[in-house]
Amino acid sequence: MSDYIIKVGKRKTAIARAIIRKGSGKFLINGYPIELYPIEILREKMLEPIRILGDRSKEIDIDVNVHGGGNTGQADATRTAMAKAIIEYFKDSDLEAEIRAYDRSMLVNDVRRKMPKKPMGYGARAKRQKSYR
Repeated sequence: MSDYIIKVGKRKTAIARAIIRKGSGKFLINGYPIELYPIEILREKMLEPIRILGDRSKEIDIDVNVHGGGNTGQADATRTAMAKAIIEYFKDSDLEAEIRAYDRSMLVNDVRRKMPKKPMGYGARAKRQKSYR
């Protein structure tokens, strides 16, 4: 078994790389502890794979480097990368089934992208108001 495992998670334009290694339960996002992440809802979302892992989370350290996108996209990308890394590190099919049952999007990148702007409009769907007079 190698010293560490790297996994990637994506959401919209956010890309997260999670590095998992044997450790003492430290979880860093861009070098800062995950507990210091400012938005509580997103912090809880990022901690879901760790909560599912339970007590075994004290055996590992996860360092996530995330860039691009906004807060929510980065949180989802981080969550996906962490879940994938945890599954590959422990190689436990029961754990994978538990994560998949909890939320499949933790293991599958969301492929939806922003729809491009169309001519004669302000965005993908909105159009200029039509005047008859």
